[in-house]
Amino acid sequence: MLELVFATVAALLPIINPFSTAPLFLSLTNGYTDEERNTQGRQGVIYMVAILLVSLVGGSFIMNFFGLSLPGMRIAGGILVCGVGMRMLSPKDGFDHTEAETKEAEVKKDISFTPLAMPSLSGPGSISVVIGMSSLAHRVIDYTYIAMGILAVAVVVFIVLRFASRLVKFLGVNGLHAMTKIMGFLILCVGVQFIIHGTLDILTGDEMLEFLQKTHIK
Repeated sequence: MLELVFATVAALLPIINPFSTAPLFLSLTNGYTDEERNTQGRQGVIYMVAILLVSLVGGSFIMNFFGLSLPGMRIAGGILVCGVGMRMLSPKDGFDHTEAETKEAEVKKDISFTPLAMPSLSGPGSISVVIGMSSLAHRVIDYTYIAMGILAVAVVVFIVLRFASRLVKFLGVNGLHAMTKIMGFLILCVGVQFIIHGTLDILTGDEMLEFLQKTHIK
């Protein structure tokens, strides 16, 4: 239980990285009252949890529908996560949003679903991590443990958004960039580990054993 919960938190929290989302959240809710800002943050976190839980439950169905193998999914997810980590090691103030996306968000009254929940909090990287975690679930109770990890991350994200203004003032731009780089390094490690596991699964899988038997390689 604890291994799945902590593994989910360790894999998801760096890639969601609420510290880099805090300045974006403040800029998008500029002019909002504290109550309105808290409501937007709370709804955004709820949407994030819903998206990740759907990805968790539907992960195996998505893989079966498209005929994706587990090792291939882990390697592809690892490459994607590594890319996210590399970008976070060189953070920019644009937060991976185009100017058009930022302008559209600024005129929206409700930014909780987009761009806050998606793609800021639950983007392709976090979704791929959750689908990868679903491959570790062998029993129904395992899905519950992973879901508990998602909820634990959601609590951390909500707290960061709740105190975003104080956090940004306390850390400053340099502090936020430093936190983003730390998270980026952790994400890079997670991505590399995904690739390693996927490669080992291929090398030790039944298809590889059959190939070696056919070619008489021992």
